[in-house]
Amino acid sequence: MTPSFLPEVVGFCAGLCSMVSFTPQLIKTWRERDARSISLRMYVVTVTGFSLWVTYGVMIGSLPVMLTNSVCLVLSGLILALKWRFSRPDYVARREGVGEAVGAGTVGH
Repeated sequence: MTPSFLPEVVGFCAGLCSMVSFTPQLIKTWRERDARSISLRMYVVTVTGFSLWVTYGVMIGSLPVMLTNSVCLVLSGLILALKWRFSRPDYVARREGVGEAVGAGTVGH
């Protein structure tokens, strides 16, 4: 006989593993200010999936599904936002130093 709280504990532990799995990517992307290696399609699908999991959790009234997938949605959404931010042409140009040499060494410019 399984104690009634055991499925909830297993659900929270599984969700904790999912939440922790996004943390290294988020930290690496933020520190390096580089998201070139991140798949845009993968994170769009991931964010969509977590949105659906949260909706499902609400529909069935499962606290572990709602809470852990909400956190995963926020974390994966942040990674997606960083992908967008660090992939913008103006940011990429600044990061790669494009245009810094223009006018270098000229007086009065």
